[in-house]
Amino acid sequence: MSARDAATGDPPALLQVEGLVKHFPLKRRGADGARELVRAVDGLDFTVRQGETLGIVGESGCGKSTTSRLIMALTAPSAGSIRFDGQLVGSRTLPLKAYRRQVQMVFQDSYSSLNPRLSIEELIAFAPRVHGVPQREALARAHELLQAVGLEPGQYARRFPHQLSGGQRQRVNIARALALRPRLLILDEPVSALDKSVEAQVLNLLVELKQRFDLSYLFISHDLNVVRYMADRVLVMYLGKLAEIGGVQDIYAQPAHPYTAALLQSRLTMEPARRRQQAPLQGDPPNPIDPPSGCRFRTRCACAEPVCTRQVPPQAAVAPDHAAACLMALPGSGHSRAAAPMAVAA
Repeated sequence: MSARDAATGDPPALLQVEGLVKHFPLKRRGADGARELVRAVDGLDFTVRQGETLGIVGESGCGKSTTSRLIMALTAPSAGSIRFDGQLVGSRTLPLKAYRRQVQMVFQDSYSSLNPRLSIEELIAFAPRVHGVPQREALARAHELLQAVGLEPGQYARRFPHQLSGGQRQRVNIARALALRPRLLILDEPVSALDKSVEAQVLNLLVELKQRFDLSYLFISHDLNVVRYMADRVLVMYLGKLAEIGGVQDIYAQPAHPYTAALLQSRLTMEPARRRQQAPLQGDPPNPIDPPSGCRFRTRCACAEPVCTRQVPPQAAVAPDHAAACLMALPGSGHSRAAAPMAVAA
């Protein structure tokens, strides 16, 4: 059994993200002469605990994939820090090469992320070879991982990516990510391009591999039903910021942020009684170059009030291990639906 935090009883934090920012500068300039910026990720704080699956959800363009690339150190952040096992990523104590041995990524597009010139066994063995593993051992590890992901090495090891189906290629991507024996896997929409029957097989495989190899997952998806099946906790993003975070049961049963509630109401259902005649969320997300003042969701929120235009909502605790960045969840915020501030004892 893994060690637990003495204060909360939760497993210790494996990954800690603090104040993460990524702005992409544009060539054009605004009215004030300053260069305009695309605020893809704009101040993100969260942790991934040892042995858990943290799901990240949100509409397209909310910053999910940019966040994954920042954590994988494929893109340099504009600000903020990423710590892994308490050590700052990219520092002398944890250089990028050592970090990437412990953190690997599975991409959405199973074909473009594989080198078409290499055989399957060479693809899986490539990273271990780069990190100093002898060729014979690297190939043996590749065959072992092919077996682990349900592909018979004798049948698939010498094939090339174009000779495999989409589900088989995604299994190869998972095997390749496991080749360095990482502790954390970042899964960026790993099943969104697959048929539903194949999707279920890959999800069950991921659950099995997590237990077998003692992994932690950062699972990014737009499919809330998939996230509910996979995740222990859920982080909801909107326009580069955290909207809500909490345990999967708390989020799905009692969402505290209007955006989270709208996402949950938009899920597909086969039950006639739960079908909606109108979309739960109107309009498109605002321009990330010029986001709204105050709460970024206020332009689409049915609960918005004048105070929402002036005040940026901080994360407010609504229950143990459950927080929402909404003024309605913050006592004394000035929103008519917020609770009164707690009296301070004399």
